[in-house]
Parts: sequence; structure tokens; C-alpha cells
Amino acid sequence: MKMKWFAVSAVALSLGAPIGLTTAKAHAAAPPQPLAGISQERPWDQPPDEFRDVQRRGFHDGIESARRDYDHHRRKDADDHERFRHPPVDRSLRDDYRDGFRRGYETAMNHMRGEHHEDHPD
Repeated sequence: MKMKWFAVSAVALSLGAPIGLTTAKAHAAAPPQPLAGISQERPWDQPPDEFRDVQRRGFHDGIESARRDYDHHRRKDADDHERFRHPPVDRSLRDDYRDGFRRGYETAMNHMRGEHHEDHPD
């Protein structure tokens, strides 16, 4: 009689295990949802959502240039940088790259000085 209960328990357990694992995997894979009414702040070094790829690249390069200038106590001016003057992009995309570079540079400088910028709240 004990063997019968053992067999029934083993079958029930084996049938329930895949369902439990599948459910656990489904819950684990779902990204966490933001709480209602709580805004999630964007990182200060994230380019604006409306930026195109070349602007994003310029934004990132501007941030890196500002960090180097700040760390080495150099004059803080985006126009002084080689990548700003001679963007590493196709001629037709230079203005977009420069726009992103300048905004990234200014955003980084504001952040490092402890200032807040309207486009990128901390």
C-alpha cells in the first residue's frame, strides 16, 4: 500500500514540477514594472530620445571630451575639440553630430559642476 502512495505522489510531483518551473520562468523573465505615480528619472548621460544615431554618437563623444577636460583642468569649450571641428561622420551628417556633441559636452559639464539642466534632470 505504501508503494502505491509513493507511486501516486511521484507522478503528481513530476506533473506539477514542469508547470511550477514554467510559471517561475515566466515571472522571472518579465521586466519589473514601474510603480504607478512614480517617475523614473533618466540617467544624466543618456541622450534625448528624439536624437538620431549620429546625434547620439556626438552626444557620447561630447560627454567623454568634457570629462577629459574637467579631469585635466583644461579650458571648457566644446568648439576646441578636434571631433567637434572635424566630425568623424559623412559631410551631410556633420551638423547633427556637432549638435549632439555640444549638447553632450554641456550636459556633462553641468553635471560635473553640480548644476542641473532642463533637458537632463539629475
